[in-house]
Amino acid sequence: MQKVRQNIKFFSLVCLSIILLLGFISPTYSGFASPESRTSMEHAGLNNITSTNESNIVLVHGAFSDGSVWSKVIPILMNAGHQVIAVQMPLHSLNDDIATVKRAIDHIGGPVTLVGHSYGGFVITNAAYNNPNVTRLVYIAALAPDEGETGNDFFESLPEEFSKTFFESIVSDSAGYLYFNPDKFRESFAQDVDPTEANIWATVQKPTNQSLTAEKSGSPAWKQLPTWYQISENDRLIPPDIQRLFAERINATTLSLNSSHASLLSHPDDIAELILNATNGSKARLEN
Repeated sequence: MQKVRQNIKFFSLVCLSIILLLGFISPTYSGFASPESRTSMEHAGLNNITSTNESNIVLVHGAFSDGSVWSKVIPILMNAGHQVIAVQMPLHSLNDDIATVKRAIDHIGGPVTLVGHSYGGFVITNAAYNNPNVTRLVYIAALAPDEGETGNDFFESLPEEFSKTFFESIVSDSAGYLYFNPDKFRESFAQDVDPTEANIWATVQKPTNQSLTAEKSGSPAWKQLPTWYQISENDRLIPPDIQRLFAERINATTLSLNSSHASLLSHPDDIAELILNATNGSKARLEN
């Protein structure tokens, strides 16, 4: 009798395990995600990572940053019914960053609206070139290089007050990776962001290889695709006048905001609306 009870108990556990397993398997998803990709899916709430509809959006952070900088924009895009990946770039080399973004694009599937903030604009310019999955580009206070241009070219074009502030705020570790001085982070990056949020960003900032500034951009995707550009009028890192030149160069639909470099944190509703307009193909010129 005891043996029968044990067999029944074992059979019940097996059935329960099968039920639980089936409950966790999505009928619309095939294949397995890496731990890194799985984290992105969990944060973005993706249920069907292989979907190929118009709602796929890939977000690319800048230097001294990571994917969490999109934390206020992501829920708005998701609530509008879009699938989102916020890429985590290594910031070790331009080629590594481009490859990382390309993998995310391939993973979520096209068509994709590709969005880049700051240095992320340098990356999306290259990652989207001749990429059939990408249909639109959105630049958020971002660099938009032409072929052969480097980060150093940008720094050399900065007015003295901007370049002085930037270089006086940078510290380097023994391996040549750069950090932005946390004490100067908010006043330079995010003067209109809640101090606690800005301090968290400064604390979790990703060290950036100084070699990135010398790497040349390849053929630009903005010559192939429709583009949108958000200009931060109170930016203390990328001068607004230079942002306007970038926007004009790439023939972008523009949105001007009275914001710091961290517009995606201080004006998340406006940034999300710009991305949604791009995703929906709206080319109307936006002004705030």
